[in-house]
Amino acid sequence: MFTDVVILAGGFGERLWPASTASIPKQFLSLEGGVTFLQSAILRALNLDVTGSIVIVTRKDLLEGCIEQASSLTSLVSHSQMDTILNRLYIIAEPDPKGTAAPVVLASHFLNRLSDGEHSVLILTSDHIIGPNENFYEDAQKAWLACLENQLVCFGIPPTEPATGYGYIRKGEKFTSSKEPLKDTYTISQFKEKPDLNTAKMYLESGDYWWNSGMFAFKTDFVLNEIEKHEPSLYGAFSNLASSPMFSIGQKDGIHYLQSWPALDHSYALTPSLSIDIALAEKTKFASVVKASFSWDDVGSWDSFESLFSSHHGSAVEIQSSNNFVYSDIPVALCGVQDLIVVVKNNKVLVLKKGKSELVKEIVKLSKAEDQK
Repeated sequence: MFTDVVILAGGFGERLWPASTASIPKQFLSLEGGVTFLQSAILRALNLDVTGSIVIVTRKDLLEGCIEQASSLTSLVSHSQMDTILNRLYIIAEPDPKGTAAPVVLASHFLNRLSDGEHSVLILTSDHIIGPNENFYEDAQKAWLACLENQLVCFGIPPTEPATGYGYIRKGEKFTSSKEPLKDTYTISQFKEKPDLNTAKMYLESGDYWWNSGMFAFKTDFVLNEIEKHEPSLYGAFSNLASSPMFSIGQKDGIHYLQSWPALDHSYALTPSLSIDIALAEKTKFASVVKASFSWDDVGSWDSFESLFSSHHGSAVEIQSSNNFVYSDIPVALCGVQDLIVVVKNNKVLVLKKGKSELVKEIVKLSKAEDQK
């Protein structure tokens, strides 16, 4: 199985406003049971039993929050998992957010410098819902086998609706390794950007297109070589990390974090801001996809978030009201209303009719404008 897992934990928290903000992004929100999105991702990584490290890449202003999230898990896991958190988990704060390609390259250099030998890496997101876990681990095994064949491996989610908010992957032929065909693994025919509704319907009906989950698998040397080939400016910005003076690791609340790394700021000043999809996935000739047998949700709206709970998250009293969801730090009373999502967080209140989550982004714009007056 994979030697290492990298969890991408940036994000600016606009889609689940006001509970999620730039300083308290979605990955810090509590799910039913009290575990956060980020903690769920860490638990997912721990259960993969990697032999190397778990690396969380985040923003500078989120470093303290990530440390707290990781340290508070130690009382909830097994002794061996606690040992992994305390000894083989590292948090890296980017000097400046530059998309998803930069943290992938940064983490690859970090792992190569941390220990010698081949690194096979699984890239996870910090704010998605995945289940059941057994299916995910089986699919991760398939992705690992494919990445050993010098592939950039994606996870394709069979669409359940004509969604226009996701990128799509068009599957190609069955992927054949040097030894044998790999189960549920295909070459990638094309990557497609977020489609309009009619195109999304066509994708759904064809059965040849899957949602791009944003998770990847690869070997570090392979991905760095491919980056050098297809995005030389990105590769060049980070190339000095391979030979610069060694980084230093700090520790807080039992959690290790990158304290300093000479030339890292310079690397980020030089690198372009790119997604890993644009920088590499859409350009490499060595990309494959595993058809996911697990369910997946990027929880990009309050309607999606509400579906994760069996009841209100917070104290609520209802009279002649039905089908409402409350996510609040303070008690809320509802009288004679239906089909509402009520969010009271961070000294702000959102009252939203179910099915109208797309309007939240407009409210965020207006709220920012008001804050700047």
